[in-house]
Amino acid sequence: MRPLDGITVLSFEHAIAAPFCTRQLADLGARVIKVERPRVGDFARGYDERVRGMASHFVWTNRSKESLTLDLKGEGAREVLDRLLPEVDVLVQNLAPGAAKRLGLSFDELHQTYPKLIVCDISGYGEGGPYEKKKAYDLLIQSESGFISTTGTEAEMAKAGCSIADISAGMYAYSNILSALLLRQKTGQGSHIDVTMLESMVEWMGFPLYYSFDGAPPPKRAGASHAAIYPYGPFEVAGGQTVMLGLQNEREWKSFCDNVLEQPQLATDEHYASNSLRHKNRQALRQEIDKVLLTLSKEDVIDRLEKAGIANASVNDMQGVWKHQQLKSRNRWVEVESPVGALPALLPPGLNNQYSYRMDPIPALGEHTEHILSSLGFSAQQIADYQEKGVI
Repeated sequence: MRPLDGITVLSFEHAIAAPFCTRQLADLGARVIKVERPRVGDFARGYDERVRGMASHFVWTNRSKESLTLDLKGEGAREVLDRLLPEVDVLVQNLAPGAAKRLGLSFDELHQTYPKLIVCDISGYGEGGPYEKKKAYDLLIQSESGFISTTGTEAEMAKAGCSIADISAGMYAYSNILSALLLRQKTGQGSHIDVTMLESMVEWMGFPLYYSFDGAPPPKRAGASHAAIYPYGPFEVAGGQTVMLGLQNEREWKSFCDNVLEQPQLATDEHYASNSLRHKNRQALRQEIDKVLLTLSKEDVIDRLEKAGIANASVNDMQGVWKHQQLKSRNRWVEVESPVGALPALLPPGLNNQYSYRMDPIPALGEHTEHILSSLGFSAQQIADYQEKGVI
């Protein structure tokens, strides 16, 4: 038994935030019915063709779902929804601002008929306020939230290398839905959840926000280094390779000087006697560190760091992550089926000894449409008529 076995989710979703949310609900056993536009589908299906012709984003966020093609404005679409909604526990949507309300799918319109239904709206900026109707994509929310202003080098800002604003919104939608399901057990009532990408990302910006409190200057962009702790970040070693390391306290600083640099006098040098001083004098300290690390191989540096109890990591590219020995040894990779055959998939984070995650196929566009409509009582002739009219 999985935690969400018996829960049905109906999702009007596209791109990343909502699909990532609902995929995680499916991981826990929920039945997720993904509504897509006939013939076109979720536009994330066409982002690229990197996974044997399928899009990388789509493969990542859409396993274990049923694909129902339905033109929400088409003749007869409302009848499909009216038969489907009584079976639904959670409705998720990240349509354009105001679209759900125009389609009669807002919480206010549904709650009277379906009082136990949980409705989760995911948007860029949320209801109300001057930005309510403003378009929001991941890059734009990274900008509005201040994330980009703190990321990159001193010379140039940079965005995150993954869809971090979409991911944050998807995670908060997921956790809010789980909370709403728990609340419904106590009250018998559904909830309205309003999750925004902006608020999700600003929550994640807590450190730089408070670092800049009351008009103080923000943390400087420091590339892969830390804006306030030193030494902490990438250091080049012999052969042009890079090791990431991080020191958190004075005990580690002393061990680093004694056992990695083999220069114990640096530990008590007045220029480096505290993190604030090391940060202030980081350029001079970097020269001292480079004198040693550039003469050592990556393996030797990591060996010294491990013996000294200093946190460190290799700088892996994507191929390095695919082959990561820790993921392999913990059996984190499994296979899921798809329209292009079996594909590797990473098990969701977190091991629970009471259940296994659901890891079902990635759906083809409209793969489950006929089955879903048949189960709702539509005849073969009605389904054929819908197909001819382009409703499904």
